[in-house]
Amino acid sequence: MEFKQLESFRAVVKYQSFTRAAKALYISQPTISSHIRELEEELESRLIVRTTKSLEMTPRGWELYECASNILRLRDDLKKKWTTETKKMIHICASTIPSSYILPEVLPEFGKIFPDIYFIVNQSDSQGVIERMEKEEYDVGLIGMPCQDEAFSCNPFYKDRMVLITPVREEFLSLSEKEHTVLEILVKNPIIMRENGSGSLKSADFFLESMGIREDELSVVARMNDQESIKNMVAGGLGVSIISEKAAKNFVEEKRILSFELPGQVATRSLYYIYHKNYILKPYVKEFMQYLEKYYKNQ
Repeated sequence: MEFKQLESFRAVVKYQSFTRAAKALYISQPTISSHIRELEEELESRLIVRTTKSLEMTPRGWELYECASNILRLRDDLKKKWTTETKKMIHICASTIPSSYILPEVLPEFGKIFPDIYFIVNQSDSQGVIERMEKEEYDVGLIGMPCQDEAFSCNPFYKDRMVLITPVREEFLSLSEKEHTVLEILVKNPIIMRENGSGSLKSADFFLESMGIREDELSVVARMNDQESIKNMVAGGLGVSIISEKAAKNFVEEKRILSFELPGQVATRSLYYIYHKNYILKPYVKEFMQYLEKYYKNQ
């Protein structure tokens, strides 16, 4: 089934005539007849009953007419949208760390080099980004965990590290950054965790598992989907947490929280950008992804 066949069929129904349909589409009447015949053979159904004086649509003919009209309208709308688009627009779906701390850092610098490129950014957790990308709603996804879906190309661009953050209190100020100290803090204090689906939670869970700490050994007082809320809760003394070092940086510099390095390589993780392998990327989308890699290459 091809667009040209559907166009011929829609025109015949609209004009109730093979001759007028041919004139409207600037093709020959035999071509119109051929398209209708090909559709009937492919669908194994009679679509139009021709008499000497008129045309009559069969029930399946009317059903196909509705479908054909919708298909052609969607095609025309898409062509119109793409041909009238005057701005170079990149649609990004990003998880919390990339959307809150990476993009605000990268986009202003990228914009200085490419002032004619614009961005639409939506935020979700890492799993939510992958699910939205599966629906082909976005050009690029930025996530905090590897993507196992073979439909996507998954590329690391930033090396992040998970850290333990605590309130600024005397009991924590006097502690040194030793492995047993960090583990004791985790076990002895209320802890605030990220929500399910986030890359940060997966990294924290991986670290805890590697240290032999089960979640049921921890006193989890809250689960939150926002790093800023977690930092504010920790700063307010509600508990401790494991979050991205990138996210913790501003509160640490402002001396609102304390940060402790987690022991071992398991505390290190990558941030990734993903895109559809079979998706035809616009040149300026490729330009952005290349810039993203270069920007953090030496950091």
